[in-house]
This record gives sequence, C-alpha cells and structure tokens, in this order.
Amino acid sequence: MRDLRRYLVFKYIQYLVLPFPNIFISLLGLCASLYVTLLLMSPNISRKSTVVFIHNVAQADILMGFSVLAMLLNVFQGERSSSSFQVILWQNFQTANAHVSSLLLSCVSLEAFLITFLPAETRHIRTVRYARAASKFIWIVVLTECIVYQLECLQDLGFISLGAPKHTLVLLNFCSGAAALLKAFIYPIGLLLRIINVYLFYKIFFSRDHFG
Repeated sequence: MRDLRRYLVFKYIQYLVLPFPNIFISLLGLCASLYVTLLLMSPNISRKSTVVFIHNVAQADILMGFSVLAMLLNVFQGERSSSSFQVILWQNFQTANAHVSSLLLSCVSLEAFLITFLPAETRHIRTVRYARAASKFIWIVVLTECIVYQLECLQDLGFISLGAPKHTLVLLNFCSGAAALLKAFIYPIGLLLRIINVYLFYKIFFSRDHFG
C-alpha cells in the first residue's frame, strides 16, 4: 500500500498541480502506472473502492502510451500537419488520459474526506460497486467528449465538401457547436477541481492535527 500512496502523490502532482506535464513526466507516469497495474494483480492487495479508482487511473495512462508512440511514429514519417485526423486523434488520447485521471483522483480525494469526517454515515456508498459505477461513468463522459472533438475535426478536413448525407452534416454541425461549448467550460472545470482538491486536503490535514 505504500507504493500505491506514492503513486497517488505522483499522480496528484502530474494532473492537479502541474499545468502542462511534459513528455518526460508523462513517460515516467506511464512507467509508474505499468508497475502499479502489475502490483494490483497481486492477491495481497485488498479490493477496496480506492483501489478501483487507482486501477482506472493506471489504465488511463495506457492512452498516454498510445499517444506518445503515435507522435514518435509521426515524427519519423515526417508528417507535421497539425490539422490532420491522426494528430487530432493523438491529442484526444492525451485529453482522455488527463481528464479521466483528474476526475478519478478527485474521487479519491472526496473518498478520503468522507472517511475522515463521515466514516459511518458514508460507509454504504464507499463500496467497490459504487466505485466501479463512478469510474465507468467518468470513462463514458470523457470518451464522449473526445468523440465530439474528433468529429469536429472532420469539418476542417473538408469532409462536408465530399457530398456527405444530410443527417451526417447535421451531426457534424452539432459536434462543432458542442465542441466549442465544451472547450469553453474545460478550463473553469479544471480550475474548480484543483480548488476542491486543495480544500479537501486542507480539511483532512488540519483535522488530523486537531485530533492528534
């Protein structure tokens, strides 16, 4: 469990402290996630809700691995078009990784807060079942977001001019508007998550000092 706590600290720094993690930090995080994935296969690890969230954070880093590999292949092939379908896809891998990880880490923070202040009252919701349901919901929401971004880029690639069916054009126009709306809310939501996490850890830290 000590390694899992260290992993969580690293992930909090990577996704909720650093504004833009660089490639080195991302690769280091990927290696740490691979190690944690192997560690979680051990029967000695207790199956708790927190472990479910940690496992999903580690799985999210696999997307980062795909993104880094794809970017390296792009460099080797000499393709540098920033508006290509492939580049947008790789960026969406990074987006999915960052957003899923940030939301899951916020779930871990909230759970730690509930354990500290409302242990008995919230025991019925701090279960593996609810942790899995919350993780699935986060994955679905973020993947839907990335699909919207991916469909939006088809307009920039001249897909409309290829004689696409009318219902397809309606879908692309909807995705374009939805993508613009999502991008307008991403930064405020990310900032709010950082503030909430800082507040939760502040309350937990000082409550321990008080009871100690």
